[in-house]
Formats: sequence, C-alpha cells, structure tokens
Amino acid sequence: MELADAGGIESVSMRKLGHALGVEAMSLYRHVANKEDLIYGLLDLVDAEIEVPDGNGEWKSDVRRFAISAHDAMIRHRWACALMLSTGPSRIRRARLTYMEGLLRTLRSAGFSPELTHHAYHAIESHIMGFTLWQVSISRHAAEIRKAIPMLFRQISDEEFPYTVEHGRQHLASNAPTGNEEFAFGLDLILDGIERMREGGPAT
Repeated sequence: MELADAGGIESVSMRKLGHALGVEAMSLYRHVANKEDLIYGLLDLVDAEIEVPDGNGEWKSDVRRFAISAHDAMIRHRWACALMLSTGPSRIRRARLTYMEGLLRTLRSAGFSPELTHHAYHAIESHIMGFTLWQVSISRHAAEIRKAIPMLFRQISDEEFPYTVEHGRQHLASNAPTGNEEFAFGLDLILDGIERMREGGPAT
C-alpha cells in the first residue's frame, strides 16, 4: 500500500516489494499466487477502509456517510479508483460484495422498491467512482492547470464566452470550493432526488 500510495500502482512490483521487505522477490510467492493476487489484496484493503452501512440507521445519513467514506478512501489511495474500474470480473472480492450488499440493504430497508434501488445504487456508485476519478485526474495536473489558466484567459474572448471565463475565475478564487465540497454537493442532489422518487414524486 505504501509503495502504491507513493508512486502509483505501476510502482508496485514483486521485486520492489521484496526489496522493501528485505527479502527475495521469489519468497513472496509463498504468500500470494502472483501479482494479480497482490493487486486484488490491495483493493480489498481500500474497500476495508470504507464505512459500510448496516441498514439499521437513517438511510439518507448512512448512505451519505458511506459515499463520503468511499470517496475519501480513494482520494487517500489515488491509484485505487481507476484500478477498480479496470479490473475484470475474473475474481469475486468479498470486500467488494460487502460494500455492495451494505448499500443495497440500506436502500431496500428504507422502503425503496427493487427497481428504484437498482437505479439509486447506480446513481450513487457512478457519482462516487466518476467524480473521484475526475478529481484524481485534475489534482494530478493541478499545478500545470493553475499556471496555464491566465494564458488561456488571454485567448478567450470575455464577450463571446463570458460564463466560461466567469467559471474559470471561480476556480482560481481563494474561496473556491474544494473537491470534497463539490463531491458532497452532487451527492446531496442525488440523495434528495431519489428520496422524492421513493415518496412518489418526480426526481426534480
């Protein structure tokens, strides 16, 4: 985990791990079958950091806490989100099943129909994964972006694209929302919308 957090998942190899542990790389195969086994174990560790709801509390606050916990875990381990999305279905990970079951159980226990639970699950999950992936990508190039924005402003007409310029300046403001604040904003919109649908009203 420390190797991946410091240098990305591409920095994790059996040789580097063996060196960090002070052992020969071949000795690691007594504990893991191969590098894929090691990678799945890392993903299990990330999932284990997520606060999974048990379905016994107030659904909205539980789901909100769960989603923020998942987002925070993948921000701490910035390599994890893309890796979770890119791993194939070659193995069922119990930690991921626990994650899924907790969210689905919470929604069903709150009175969501199977159909609405299906849609709500995917809306919440896509916000967690999609926003986190975007945030990780942006943060990786944050210094370059901030440096380039003044130059880009000089190339954009205030008269032709006034709201784009306004939006860009909001990003540069000292009180600009953080990525975590933006994540919570979108999450609350989703939760409010599915709550209205559960109660029989339109989402908007």
